[in-house]
Amino acid sequence: MADSELVAEIRSILETPREDFRTRVADEAEALKAAVDDGTFDNSEGLAGLEYEFYAVRGQDPTTTGGTHRTRGAGTLCRVPRRTLSFTGFEKELGLHNAEMRTSPQPHNQYGLAAQGDEVRGRLAMVRRAVLPHDIHLVSDGLWTIPPVGESANEYLLDAVEIDGITLAANMSESARYHAMANTSYDIGMRVDAPHVSLQAETIMPESLITSIQPHYQVPRAAELPEFFRYAIRIAGPLLALGVNSPLFPPDLYDDGADPRSVLDDAHHEHRIGVFESVLNGDEVQKVRFPRDIASTDEAIDRIAADETFVPQLLDPTGRFDDRFRHLRHKHGTYWRWVRPVFDGHTEASANARIEFRPLPGQPTVRDSIALQAAFTGALVGLYARQHPVRELPWSVAEQNFYAAMRDGLEAELTWITADGLRTTAPDELFKDLFDHVETGLREQLLPDEHVDAYIEPLRHRVRGVRTSASWKLDIASDCVEQGASLEEAIETAQRAYLEQQRGTLLEGSFEAWPQASAVSPT
Repeated sequence: MADSELVAEIRSILETPREDFRTRVADEAEALKAAVDDGTFDNSEGLAGLEYEFYAVRGQDPTTTGGTHRTRGAGTLCRVPRRTLSFTGFEKELGLHNAEMRTSPQPHNQYGLAAQGDEVRGRLAMVRRAVLPHDIHLVSDGLWTIPPVGESANEYLLDAVEIDGITLAANMSESARYHAMANTSYDIGMRVDAPHVSLQAETIMPESLITSIQPHYQVPRAAELPEFFRYAIRIAGPLLALGVNSPLFPPDLYDDGADPRSVLDDAHHEHRIGVFESVLNGDEVQKVRFPRDIASTDEAIDRIAADETFVPQLLDPTGRFDDRFRHLRHKHGTYWRWVRPVFDGHTEASANARIEFRPLPGQPTVRDSIALQAAFTGALVGLYARQHPVRELPWSVAEQNFYAAMRDGLEAELTWITADGLRTTAPDELFKDLFDHVETGLREQLLPDEHVDAYIEPLRHRVRGVRTSASWKLDIASDCVEQGASLEEAIETAQRAYLEQQRGTLLEGSFEAWPQASAVSPT
């Protein structure tokens, strides 16, 4: 798309009559509630799905990098050819370095969950082969830290041009919706605010620092969504603690003169949370936040409709069943909650109500990502089936758990209510009870014991060793600093160690088999 076409499309979005859009959203919300009441969004059983984001780096081809991962080119961020994504079933995401896949929803049973992992591996293997001639590797991670060759992270994220009064981020995908966000009068931060990091941009491009996995669970009956949602909010903190994977930023984003030891000591184990919130939240309106409980599906729909309007757009039908709710669906695209309800369907037969779980970063391996997906769906089914008393954990405590997990991972103090109704902050009691109900939820779907164990064991291993990929990176960086390395050297060493381990284990391995940080730290 030429810049002039993109600018014209952005301007068209910005000129959308807001009142017309609001009226259509309100009418469609009522129509959606009627369709939900009619049973259109009910299904015969629960289904599982997954969105999986990656970023691209230069590889370790001896012809381009000198044959060693220590050379400057290896592991540096790079842009992905757009055509390559289109014919491998991947989608473009915010940054030119991003790629995203969405699995096909599958029955929440032995074969459906296995199909989720197989689809991810199959499509990932295909795209890896397609980009290998370009010396590109896709990385599953939470936050990239080594910028492209010849550019700083600041330069890459802040590079922008103005054309006819419209600001365009130079390294952002050609999505008018993304670019429009930088040109609206809406209250939006467009900054990164983290310990020892302060970055102000003219666009939302800093959000492209982060990548995630987003498991989905389609509830069997739409009327049950509020109760499943209540449990999803209460497991958000513990599952985030298990999955943290973004403790470090690109070195040049840290404040000048920042003490390396203080940077590492103050690091949040999941900086992804803070990046997303600070980039997209304004001073007055916080659209990215931990969600409140919902009492009914009607309330869930009303909340989406009542959310602050952002980049409205009047849309033409596309032939989908849910075109009748297309403006509400468009608004849902900026309904940024860490756990959120979704109502859609290409056809009437596929119409569904589901819960999208958004806090988790990309994981070291596919097996680890699928383990967290199974833990999410299994916990929802198991806790709901047993009407587990953790549903009575106060919402404010669930929120505290979430942000404690963001800061400290498995070292956070989290509060839980066990199946016996006892409140505990002991990690072994919390995770034993949670994993017991993940097992219950998976066995409810007739998964064999060996399959259940295979899904949960990578997560049990993390709890036993109090070791996540975030703590692994921090340990390596800390060892480097202790030996006199600069902050830049420490971060790049930790990141290249992560990339080197992932390269051989992404498709078939597991983080639990990675060596201890001390074994890969420089001596």
